[in-house]
Amino acid sequence: MKSLQEVFNQIQIVKKQQKDLRGAYRDALANSEEFQQLKDQLEALKLKKKQVEDGIKLEYASELNKLDELKTELEEQNTMLSDIALTHIMNGEQLEELVDHKNQAYEPVLSVKFKKSDIAKQEEPVRSVAAEEFEDRKPSIMDAGFLEINPSM
Repeated sequence: MKSLQEVFNQIQIVKKQQKDLRGAYRDALANSEEFQQLKDQLEALKLKKKQVEDGIKLEYASELNKLDELKTELEEQNTMLSDIALTHIMNGEQLEELVDHKNQAYEPVLSVKFKKSDIAKQEEPVRSVAAEEFEDRKPSIMDAGFLEINPSM
């Protein structure tokens, strides 16, 4: 089984490859005259859309305020639901089954995420051979064939 550090290093390599390929793609778009013309037309339409939206927002101000209140209440209720479930799990208790009005059951999903900490390690970072090989060559847009780009990252 690979260590956490090995998998983390592979993730960092893939992220760097994605970043470089996205940059090459953005450069190609920036050099396209047709793309720039369409982009300008889109900006003009967005401005017109925004003006129409602002007019309608004025007409429906009270409904939109109520919508904001409901959104806040929903966030609070979801936080409470998560807190109650986590408390039950930490106490070793079994969670009751949740069922909606369509008789659809729901189950809890727990996850662990890692975020960059404020503390920097003083020693030399761990590097893999693959990362050094990738940095030695310049990527091109043609490299996209070996890499699936996940827009959620």
